Amino acid sequence: MKAITQESYGSPKDVLQVSDVPRPEPGAGEVLVHIRATSVHADVWHAVTGQPYVLRLMGSGVRTPSVQIPGTDLAGVVEVIGEGVTRFSAGDKVFGEVTPTNQWRNGGTLAEYAVVPQDRLAKIPDRLSFEEAAAVPTAALIALSNLRDQGQLTAGQRVLINGAGGSVGVFAVQLAKAFGAHVTAVDCAEKLAVLRSLGADDVIDYRVDDFTTMGERYDLILDVVSSRPFVEIRKALEDDGTFVLVGHDQYGRSGHRWLGSLGRMLPLLAMSPFRRQLPGVRPGPSREENFATIVGLIEDGKLRAVVDRTFALSEVIEAMEYLTTETATGRVVITV
Repeated sequence: MKAITQESYGSPKDVLQVSDVPRPEPGAGEVLVHIRATSVHADVWHAVTGQPYVLRLMGSGVRTPSVQIPGTDLAGVVEVIGEGVTRFSAGDKVFGEVTPTNQWRNGGTLAEYAVVPQDRLAKIPDRLSFEEAAAVPTAALIALSNLRDQGQLTAGQRVLINGAGGSVGVFAVQLAKAFGAHVTAVDCAEKLAVLRSLGADDVIDYRVDDFTTMGERYDLILDVVSSRPFVEIRKALEDDGTFVLVGHDQYGRSGHRWLGSLGRMLPLLAMSPFRRQLPGVRPGPSREENFATIVGLIEDGKLRAVVDRTFALSEVIEAMEYLTTETATGRVVITV
């Protein structure tokens, strides 16, 4: 089968190549998926480049990638089921996030086929194409867990999403609206029309206005882009409000080569017992339960995917280069 492979860490143009590799076979509890679409996003970039360096100790591989095919999300058709599989049959259209824990590792989805445990997949709702389905899993899961589980969002709250036009932000806007919040979306002017169409009540062009100095206060601020220190952001928080940092390393431009966004998260965690606005780490439902929630919201028409551009599998390097410009609204998808 055709697959994108990497034998070392580095710039995508230097380490990624199209290769012929053996098609994997499913084991017990696994299915073989014929992939029709996948996606590239910040975590894929991190796993390919090996930055920040801490990710290599978190399962990615210390000297070289432990899995040589990048990618975390997929949408496709079940080709073969392994022993004991009860949730799917051959021919089912499925999608999901295949990495078992953190996304700072290769998951093998930039390929024509992948073997996936059945509990990491769900059937694609009828309203989604393969390309749209591939835009959902990782981004929607991050948005849901940070808004509802960490932020404990409730109906009637005023929520600000900083970096609302990216792949996580577009889901965060829709989820916040679905949970009954008043949503303010912050991003560049080029993305604001889409954010309004997704339900944002107010929009702010960060190039023109600074939300921390506008005099408005919010019950919850979800910071996707990680561009502002907490000491500034707290000016826009209610005294009993909540700040949740998703963490984005601007594709290495932050200069935090060793810890990346963890360099901002760890001090906030240390401060959380002493700052009511910092939630620390709050438990939530399992990833499988959260994904079921996302699928239900899609089926109910409350959540939709936003695909900015699609590239062919052979154009992955071009797709990664476009991704790092940070001009995409929503997800950058790879068709297979």
